[in-house]
Amino acid sequence: MKRIVTIQDISCVGKCSLTVALPIISAMGVETAILPTAVLSTHTMFQNYTFKDLTDQMRPIAAHWKKEQIDFDAIYTGYLGSSDQIEIVADLFEEFRKEDNLIFVDPVMADNGKLYPLFDLAFARKMARLCSLADVIVPNITEACFLTGTEYRESLEEKDVELLLHRLAQLGTRKAVVLTGVSLEEGKTGVAGLDVRTGEMFRYIHPRIPVSYHGTGDIFSSTAVGALMNGLSLQDALKIAADYTVACIQETMDNDKEKKYGVNFELVLPQLLKALGK
Repeated sequence: MKRIVTIQDISCVGKCSLTVALPIISAMGVETAILPTAVLSTHTMFQNYTFKDLTDQMRPIAAHWKKEQIDFDAIYTGYLGSSDQIEIVADLFEEFRKEDNLIFVDPVMADNGKLYPLFDLAFARKMARLCSLADVIVPNITEACFLTGTEYRESLEEKDVELLLHRLAQLGTRKAVVLTGVSLEEGKTGVAGLDVRTGEMFRYIHPRIPVSYHGTGDIFSSTAVGALMNGLSLQDALKIAADYTVACIQETMDNDKEKKYGVNFELVLPQLLKALGK
């Protein structure tokens, strides 16, 4: 059985980060270790949530793993809450990198043209360095602009997407750079990618559902990692991840009007496993 470790925060209630990654990747038949960066009582769509920073525990945990000779087939990072955490994770990459494992970075830090609260341009530069150490990165359009120093625009053309992908490749990512949330026509969205080793570009387009839920990016990235660990190519993994994310949103929109908890990904797991041939 493949074993991965995912490094991000955990919300005790609310579907995002580790409370998404752990069940989805485990359901896909992959052992899922975790390195929690913080514990929240709920995710941040709720009011007055509690927060416990675990930065001081990250290095001791990694050191214990190294002592026990634990290794991982993939290292997958999501939301990291500070520059200090980015530095710790960069060191962890070097400690646990093997010739045949995968480092997958979702540089969660921005959306809709703005950085998330508490983040600044210095944080974005640190994240760009982390991306340079990865095999695959999956920023959204806003994150890609901050990573590359590109001016953000709400409306993109084909040439803009290609330019952004090539600028991401210049960060030094080893295998592929992927843009999420690429919308070039009305009612459609999807992903666009560039294999930095061959120069091949690829894309997957699907219908755009006009509703937003917390945690859907985490669902997409977690599913992509799980699919890659099941031996799928990157393009096939991204397609399965996109289709599953859309199905989760559609199910929730049709049957559950309470948006703040996130999407009902649990109910769509059978569809995901069928797509994997399980």
